[in-house]
Amino acid sequence: MIDLYDLNEKELEKFFEKIGEPAYRARQLINWLYKGINDISEITVFSNDLKNRIKEKAYIGRLSIVKKQLSKDRNTIKYLLKLKDKNVIETVVIKYRFGYTQCVSTQVGCRMGCAFCASTINGMERNLSSGEMIEQILAAQRDLGHKISRVVLMGSGEPFDNYDEVLKFVRCINSDNGLNIGQRHITISTCGIVPGIMKLADEGLQVNLAVSLHAPDDEIRSQIMPINKKYGIADILQACKYYTLRTNRRVTFEYALIRGFNDSIHHAVELARLLRDMLCHVNLIPVNEVNNQFVRPSEERIQEFAKTLQNRGISTTVRRELGSDIDAACGQLRRSYMNSIGK
Repeated sequence: MIDLYDLNEKELEKFFEKIGEPAYRARQLINWLYKGINDISEITVFSNDLKNRIKEKAYIGRLSIVKKQLSKDRNTIKYLLKLKDKNVIETVVIKYRFGYTQCVSTQVGCRMGCAFCASTINGMERNLSSGEMIEQILAAQRDLGHKISRVVLMGSGEPFDNYDEVLKFVRCINSDNGLNIGQRHITISTCGIVPGIMKLADEGLQVNLAVSLHAPDDEIRSQIMPINKKYGIADILQACKYYTLRTNRRVTFEYALIRGFNDSIHHAVELARLLRDMLCHVNLIPVNEVNNQFVRPSEERIQEFAKTLQNRGISTTVRRELGSDIDAACGQLRRSYMNSIGK
């Protein structure tokens, strides 16, 4: 059986052609799918005969909410969602002045092994389909009663480890017939998969690219990010320069500040030297403590680090701490749930 959310418009046209229906049925169906309907029977523009023929071959996927956490300030909501195969994934919604931003997962777990990330602790179960990514947004919209206006692919998983489904998802939610989320309101985050960065640069898209850098040199980065042994900092920066050249879009470098590890003023100076000729922005993230292995720096050190970069011409911000009281960091809620059921 086919999950209809897994099919883009062209694939839906072929689906209808196979059951003897005109291609325009695809657009009719899409209009109903993205309203978040629960069942094919709700589509009033289709005859009962057509609805029954669709049901013989396909279904409308729907993720169920297993658990929901709301932050004390009521601006961050974390959902634990159950998939059709009983696996669970996380998605986070943050309310800003301009609307709702959703952090979407691209895999069940992750195999990248970044030391500070909870989603990689139990490894990767499988990739998510484009439909399962779309269904995360629809599940949140149903619960909120509001439209999601921005999407960041920063949930569990490495987007470029699931490249084709991620790009299919991006094009679907950007489509006028889909969720109509602007490309510049979509951010893809990567731990530094160089071929993925290069490939995205040539897609003709205007999405935002965020790269998890977290260190000014390979020796430090390799200690917390195993992928660095395959794609070092020099290769990542070269790929990012190609991306900015092709898209004229700046790259955001994520930098998790860890006390006594990568937070010295020397590290800041070296980072500024690396990035001085790039169209980029640095987002400093005081580390989320996982297994008490890493400790965030003092507020004074965080500000000193930021100021050092800014004084050297690097656009820099410190990420606001959101949802810290609800395990909103990547992978934490899923991990606590899996532990509670003995998995």
